Amino acid sequence: MLDRFGTGLKDAVKKLAGKSVIDKAAVDELVRDLQRVLIQSDVNVKLVMELTTTIKKRSLEEEPPKGMGAREHVLRIVYEELVHLMGEEVDVRLESQTILMAGLQGSGKTTTTGKLARYFQRKGLRVGVICADVFRPGAYDQLTTLCQKVNVPCYGEPGETDAVGIVTRGMEELAGTEVLIIDTQGRHALEDELIEEIIALNELSSATHRWLVIDAALGQQAREQARRFHEAIDIDGVIITKMDGTAKGGGALSAVAETGSGIVFVGSGETIEDLERFDPDGFISRLLGMGDLRALIERAEEAISPEDVDVNAMLKGKFTLRDMYKQLEALKKMGPLKQVMGMLPLGNVDLPQDAFDVTSVKMDRFKYIMDSMTSEELDNPGVISGSRIQRISMGSGTSPDEVRELIKYYKTMQRTLKTMRGGQGKFNMQRMMKKFGGM
Repeated sequence: MLDRFGTGLKDAVKKLAGKSVIDKAAVDELVRDLQRVLIQSDVNVKLVMELTTTIKKRSLEEEPPKGMGAREHVLRIVYEELVHLMGEEVDVRLESQTILMAGLQGSGKTTTTGKLARYFQRKGLRVGVICADVFRPGAYDQLTTLCQKVNVPCYGEPGETDAVGIVTRGMEELAGTEVLIIDTQGRHALEDELIEEIIALNELSSATHRWLVIDAALGQQAREQARRFHEAIDIDGVIITKMDGTAKGGGALSAVAETGSGIVFVGSGETIEDLERFDPDGFISRLLGMGDLRALIERAEEAISPEDVDVNAMLKGKFTLRDMYKQLEALKKMGPLKQVMGMLPLGNVDLPQDAFDVTSVKMDRFKYIMDSMTSEELDNPGVISGSRIQRISMGSGTSPDEVRELIKYYKTMQRTLKTMRGGQGKFNMQRMMKKFGGM
């Protein structure tokens, strides 16, 4: 969903960037392109019309700030209005707190509880989890398995049907934790019994936060869920799951933002690490190809030390196989390469798919191969000839084709870094963002 949404937005922006004159006709075309992209992403038609009317009015009536051209002025307006559409950023403080998780069955609530525990644990806080889902068989086993992966204590009483009693005893058992997360039961619909129970748990736990988990596939229907739960327990944040597998994600994002609840996190993967803070500014910035440096820095600080990889040196053109070895090591800690690269401000640069096509298994094979290379070969890959490939493959227990694949991947990454360093075309989003500094 995000790939299609982002591609559509970038295409609309590129088309405007290529115009020699920014007049009413150019703005009208931009507005039509934006309307098509947003409606295809399931954003409410009324919201789309309001958004594009505002963009058109501002673009034609507002004077560009001093030093900013008409083209960049219009793009700045598009950026600001798209950020506004997604709602305000929800503050997530790294302090002692109790979080009550709400949601319907099938929303991904239990998995998200595990991911959330991991998120706060990575921030250095002591985390505990209570399984109060007494409705779904296997909920406790699932949550316990997730928590054991990251060594987070999980309290539950399999077979017990009194959720209030479980939470009462769980709070006593996990009294030493700083962040307590309570996973509640879900149903297939917003039944009165479900609402009554979660109201009781909210009062018992004196929850600091009440976060609602919503499946992105709901699209615009997410609005009604958010509203109903909000009326019951005053929801102060929403987590949208499965953003990697639906075309309705744009609808869910905008629908929830419209309720005023605020989106806290977005889940877009299967592993316990696949939960990202939702920052409207960074989200739109990433979709437009401007990157999300704040998220990148945050992830890098958690995962790697400065000596792991010298990004500045690589961007200046010094990129050897030795650098790539360090890069692969660092990226394994940071997450999927495509996700990480998406946080870099690439402007309208389209990176080749094979720059991302390296699995964790393949990364390990590449490391075995590089461990069999000499210092000269690591520092100057150009010396690697056919005979050297044979020697390297025998020493690493791999085939000559795998060694050639590594060299091909290295050359792809080298070209990618050169492209990132130089930028392409008439329009450079990084330059535009510097001019946005006064926002």
